[in-house]
Amino acid sequence: MRAAAAATRVESGPTVDTKEAPDMAKDKKSGKDLHEGDHVAWSSHGSETTGEVEQKITERTEAAGRTVAASEEEPQYEVRSDKSGKTAVHKPSALKKKK
Repeated sequence: MRAAAAATRVESGPTVDTKEAPDMAKDKKSGKDLHEGDHVAWSSHGSETTGEVEQKITERTEAAGRTVAASEEEPQYEVRSDKSGKTAVHKPSALKKKK
């Protein structure tokens, strides 16, 4: 007896133009003008987390348990979560300034 081969149909999702992705970071409230003490929000595991900017990082350093490859041209920000009290480091494009 011959086994029938099951046909599997794979559907792809919508085409995403990766050239447009950086524009999403250019939100009017994104983190280009952040300062110590600013209240910000970021996406963490599918939900929004809020916290406070602890410091602007402008050189390669160790922060929040990892090596941060920041520079004057591409700074990153160490933030402290309001909920957990833990610190994390994010690029400005990942942070939204809260009112």
